Amino acid sequence: MNQRATDGRDGGAPPIGGHHRVAGHQLFLHSSGEGGPAVVFLPGASSVGLDYLKIHEAVSAFTTSVLYDRGGTGWSDRVDLPRTASEVAAELHSLLSTAGIAGPYVLVAHSLGGAYARRFAQMFPGDVAGLVALESFSEDWDTHMPADLHLDQTPDTVPGRFQTTLLRALSRPFYRKMFADWPAEIRKPLVAGHVSREWMVNGTKERSNTTALRDELKAGPPFPDIPLIAMAALGADSGQRLSLSKTMLGQLNESKERLYTAMADSVTDGEYRALPDAKHSTVQLDAPDAIVEAIRDVRARATR
Repeated sequence: MNQRATDGRDGGAPPIGGHHRVAGHQLFLHSSGEGGPAVVFLPGASSVGLDYLKIHEAVSAFTTSVLYDRGGTGWSDRVDLPRTASEVAAELHSLLSTAGIAGPYVLVAHSLGGAYARRFAQMFPGDVAGLVALESFSEDWDTHMPADLHLDQTPDTVPGRFQTTLLRALSRPFYRKMFADWPAEIRKPLVAGHVSREWMVNGTKERSNTTALRDELKAGPPFPDIPLIAMAALGADSGQRLSLSKTMLGQLNESKERLYTAMADSVTDGEYRALPDAKHSTVQLDAPDAIVEAIRDVRARATR
């Protein structure tokens, strides 16, 4: 199935896929493949659904695969940011229903997308078949991290116009290389979006309430006992190399391994897998085969 709907307003026309109206907003969704459980990708902050296109294409060969942009990001309509995890989870649940994609779902959550995936599972446990957590947000982050890396110690400030102008120039070669083998009709608008001031600002806004997201998840019901594979990227990306010493990078990796091992141990059928050569911001490009294998494994465990 290749889902195509109406064009949106604020987000413009995406290069593939289409829009569905949810709660008065047009949300981008692209779906391919057939069968279930369907796999749904939840992007990290400053990422969009089409960033995961190559993995999506591999997954769509054996089941339904869904890419989407949250409200306020990518090709979806603008909304006020940041939002609660409950708002985002309810939005996704309504979007999947509107698009006719039946549950239960295997959620593949990258970074901040993990907060929304975990809240989705709290709110709609019967609609979640499993979770693949890619460098995923966890409400237990501070429990396992050094004090200097606690959520309230790493606030994000919205960049000013001078900063975004500089970032646009510096990041364009990075994104061109990142999406070099994407089809040109997708690569060009995707790069243009990533280097736009709007996408940069919205990414910062969206991740500006991580302490509130942590508290929201902690106040929610227990996470359901579903198959789960948690994956940690142990390579350092450019931002981490600039901001953290070698000692701190080592402590970060040790802490991530503890965090994701604990996440896996919190369910009956959980597993931690390390990705030694992958980086946080590009994990889906650095380790696509390992991620597809994890998705296959979670689906198999969910249906046995």
